[in-house]
Amino acid sequence: MHQYLKAIGFGNISSKKELREILTDVRDSFTQHDLIAQDTEMDFCEYQKEYGAGMGITICGDMSIHEEFEKNYYYPYFYGTGITSHADVYVERRMDKEAYAGICEDVKVGINLIFHLQNTVEFIKERQRARSTVKYKSVTLSGLCNGGTILLPVLKDKRQKERQKEEVQNRMMLVSAARMGDPEAIENLTMDDIDTYSKVSQRLVSEDVFSIVETYIMPYGIECDHYSIMGEILELQRITNEYSKEEIYVMKLDVNELTFDICVPVKNIVGDPAVGRRFKGNMWLQGRINF
Repeated sequence: MHQYLKAIGFGNISSKKELREILTDVRDSFTQHDLIAQDTEMDFCEYQKEYGAGMGITICGDMSIHEEFEKNYYYPYFYGTGITSHADVYVERRMDKEAYAGICEDVKVGINLIFHLQNTVEFIKERQRARSTVKYKSVTLSGLCNGGTILLPVLKDKRQKERQKEEVQNRMMLVSAARMGDPEAIENLTMDDIDTYSKVSQRLVSEDVFSIVETYIMPYGIECDHYSIMGEILELQRITNEYSKEEIYVMKLDVNELTFDICVPVKNIVGDPAVGRRFKGNMWLQGRINF
């Protein structure tokens, strides 16, 4: 059973028989179906069924010329809204299956974000049409969380907010220059990191770490597309899984100046979420490339 089925409201599945029934329901009463030719005898096939606003299950496999479908893998999906980043994105095929991972190099984060590509068929079609470099406009990221914790916001006045915004802009410019090989920018970033470490070490003596660190995103576990995050809640809504009737929170978060949506079961959240508060949890990062 996929670990993140719980994130879209299938937390009560207790047997493989129940899972097979759900996957059969996806294939027989799908809301979207795509095909792309692989060779003369086999097509790559994708069935999707939506069980709530923007969330559902995708089944991928091979379709023969006799219309016989063989399932290779499945995964839960959740579509985010808006644009997360206009940064460069690279796509690599996974070794064991016809699935793809995207790598987003956004200077706001400081690390390369690796995500599971949702629109696989669309990407393959674009690649076949282009026959070289695939052109894209932007990427929309989203996250699936099995649970999390709500934290209160950090109290700041208007002047502190403006100063922080200016510092973020300056750091982004330094990171961009450092990637181009500017030795002065690299030295300035190194000195900034040393100063930050020193200040944080001093404040940790008398303050809690979550009153110092407002938001973060960092790799979690051994999977390359799993991240531990903490972000400010910008928007909040509650939706229901039509199949299981479980309630799901959909939150738009600001994480290190990146904006994306996550979904998390209502029953697995500790605390009362509200706009302005912060969410902390672990997520599986997905994304769609906008062509």
